[in-house]
Amino acid sequence: MPHTSMAIGVDIGGTNLRAARISGTGEILERMAEKSAPDPELVLGRIVDMVRRLDTPEVTAIGVGVPGRVDARRGAVLSGGYVDLASVDLTERLEGMTGKPVAIDNDCNMALVAEMTLGAASGYENVVMFTIGTGIGGAVAQNRQILRGRATAGQLGHITVDMNGETCACGRRGCVETTSSGTALGRHIERAGLGPGISVDHLFDREAAGDGAARDILEAWAKPLRAAIDSAVAMFDPDLILLGGGLGRAARRALACAPALAPWYQCAVAPAGLGDDAGVIGAALQALKAKAATPSARRAVLVNGIPASGKSTVSRGIVDRVGWPLLSLDTVKNPFLEILGGADREFNRTLGRASYQAIWSIIAEAPAGSTFVVDAWFGFQPREVLEAHLLRAGVGQTVEIWCHAPGEALAERYHARLDQRPAGHPGAAYIPELIELAKRAEPLRRGPLLNVDTTKPIDFGAITAWLRSAMEG
Repeated sequence: MPHTSMAIGVDIGGTNLRAARISGTGEILERMAEKSAPDPELVLGRIVDMVRRLDTPEVTAIGVGVPGRVDARRGAVLSGGYVDLASVDLTERLEGMTGKPVAIDNDCNMALVAEMTLGAASGYENVVMFTIGTGIGGAVAQNRQILRGRATAGQLGHITVDMNGETCACGRRGCVETTSSGTALGRHIERAGLGPGISVDHLFDREAAGDGAARDILEAWAKPLRAAIDSAVAMFDPDLILLGGGLGRAARRALACAPALAPWYQCAVAPAGLGDDAGVIGAALQALKAKAATPSARRAVLVNGIPASGKSTVSRGIVDRVGWPLLSLDTVKNPFLEILGGADREFNRTLGRASYQAIWSIIAEAPAGSTFVVDAWFGFQPREVLEAHLLRAGVGQTVEIWCHAPGEALAERYHARLDQRPAGHPGAAYIPELIELAKRAEPLRRGPLLNVDTTKPIDFGAITAWLRSAMEG
């Protein structure tokens, strides 16, 4: 069965950047990863590269899980820790670079969404999640809804467990992130005099064999986490505590060295079920949910083709049958050429770019939910220009009709209408260039695509039926 609704999920970690193309049901269809970095511009560049490699016409949105404090409603990163993206307008820049709507949230919130949908928290109403990795993230769900407070509730990694402890990235001392994260575990191992090659699995093996030093390290790592869990249970009274992230399962196992003591603050603690996949799955699902909650997005039928390809005939035939308004590049541009009395080809191109922008400005002013038919050769401008226009115009869905014919047929059509076009359009000297363009021109392949050979009789009934099906699907 084909996947008709997809999103790309991105999970930003202190060690790794992960991205995946995800189906509407949470299935990972393709994945990739890059190393993380403290430089926000470098991180952004790597994210954009992964998204572009994963992108397909079926992808309708992008979700990004960001470490640190995130205002998901505004799409703003407020502060970070190991990867601080507060200086980068992540949402706007990623939307501008990809042309897709972007939803961002705290990375642990994204992971908890995935776990409640498909993982270990499926079926639970009230869940608290700690993600143990380079740092410690946190998320809280009440009645299966992420608890946000004013914007950034759930920063559980910054529960204080030692007033005189290590200085945290947040500026305070003794946050549980400084004692029980992966970074903190490395410090415990180093201070015990063990080598850098000692992993948490080695510690468990040595502790099982009676190694007191390994036991001390695991206790130093687990006891502050137990205190933070007890505090979370006292505050939220959840049905379940989940431990996720790269070290979630190890942390759950290490809690055997630090059993709960306070009888009031008891709650089941379980490892997350989706492992490192939770972040990307949750980010994609949140992006699809956000997009579905925006019914006001406008739609555009892109009737695409090079000059003389028959796209104007196709466009008019469509609007005659469906009633959607038609915006044509030449319709906007020609009155200016007529009043200005013609111009050279360079001015014609400049006027074409301005007319192109005018089309999307008109669409942006239209009522929410409007559908337009846009007649243009979309290849005359860089793809990123179109994507930026679509984003600013609030166009959430496009379908494409690619009109084409052999170069010789295009040349004949173009020559026949030379005396019908205002001065300023290219003349007969353009025909050899047009024939060459026909050999290399390609559709956008942005969303569903219908090829129409305009040398054959045009079945407008079939075209409109396809349009309705593609836009409903």
